[in-house]
Amino acid sequence: MSNELSILCVAAVTIAFVHTLLGPDHYAPFVAMSRAGAWSWRKTMTVTVLCGVGHVVGSIVVGLLGISFGVVVTRLEWFEGVRGNVAGWLLVGFGLMYMVWGIVQAVRGKTHSHAHVHADGTLHAHPHDHHVATDQEQEHCHVHASHLGEPANHPSLTPWVLFTIFVFGPCEPLIPLLMYPAAKSSWWGVSLVAILFSVVTIATMTAIVAALVYGTKSIRIPWLERFGHATAGFIVTACGIAVTVGL
Repeated sequence: MSNELSILCVAAVTIAFVHTLLGPDHYAPFVAMSRAGAWSWRKTMTVTVLCGVGHVVGSIVVGLLGISFGVVVTRLEWFEGVRGNVAGWLLVGFGLMYMVWGIVQAVRGKTHSHAHVHADGTLHAHPHDHHVATDQEQEHCHVHASHLGEPANHPSLTPWVLFTIFVFGPCEPLIPLLMYPAAKSSWWGVSLVAILFSVVTIATMTAIVAALVYGTKSIRIPWLERFGHATAGFIVTACGIAVTVGL
């Protein structure tokens, strides 16, 4: 490995880490949606990794196509900027719709009760609100759903929406990093830089999401949990605005 390629690899690792760390849109939506939707640890990590893969692969494909067709770096950066704006507005649109839906759900949520008949014949009522449930409450709700003939678990489109948005979201620093070794006719260098940048980006996203989800799981604020979906929508919207205005 040449000295120039070694320096470029170090730059790829450093830039990937800093770029991800300083971009809340890389992790805040996953933390917010995980809390609001009471996602399991496995689901949260899976969605984060898949969105991270889509995020970096999109830019790698654009970069490789640009290199293959001899497109100059300024045009590729312009195209990545357009993709960034599209991703930002998609986040804003999704966040706003989710926030409005969350507000409606929170306003409609009223305390009510269910009657329970135990095996010994004991009858009692169980009052509760509609809010983001704890694991025990979710289990309780699932039991009710099965009694009503409703499926306990239902598929959600939210992870797929996030994945689609992140595919559109570019990794702006990656294109210049790929172009330099390509100019030296080193496809080994292009591959190495792309792999290092991708692995560090995805690993950083996953680590931050894991730390924030784990660190906030014991925080319980009743009124905030009631508006959990609305809060998640607000956070996603804010991330989209930050991406759009280039913060």
